[in-house]
Amino acid sequence: MGLWSLVPVREAEENLSCSLYSLSLDSPPSALNMVDAFCATWKLIDSQNFDDYMKALGVGFATRQVGNVTKPTIVISHEGDKVVVKTQSTFKNTEISFKLGEEFDETTADDRNVKSTVTLDGGKLVHVQKWDGKETKLVREIKDGKMVMTLTFEGVQAVRTYEKA
Repeated sequence: MGLWSLVPVREAEENLSCSLYSLSLDSPPSALNMVDAFCATWKLIDSQNFDDYMKALGVGFATRQVGNVTKPTIVISHEGDKVVVKTQSTFKNTEISFKLGEEFDETTADDRNVKSTVTLDGGKLVHVQKWDGKETKLVREIKDGKMVMTLTFEGVQAVRTYEKA
């Protein structure tokens, strides 16, 4: 009890600024150390019901067509106490930087201006976007080495699965 130990978290990938080790004092890991599980470059490998989700959000036909065929790469890292999520595709690139639990302004890939908050809940990154009295939730979790993102809006759910690039 009370012994300091270095606990390997994961191997470094592509010079992302995620910690290689977390310092442990017989206590639960800090939120940022728990974010380390997500810190990687992720490539979309499967998408279920995404068109219906975008339609529910009010995304126009042309943008939905592009969104359905685009296979984005997501790069997640953290710099100090901020988490950075970069989404890169042939359609559009976006980047958000935030502190867990603090609201921030975000312009989404479909050009919605939203108020977002990201929290860590049971090892899942929960991203809530609010605009015009509406709310959508994006939940990212690691399952079998893959990142599974479940998007929910007004009862419509889409699931997008990513693997490490």
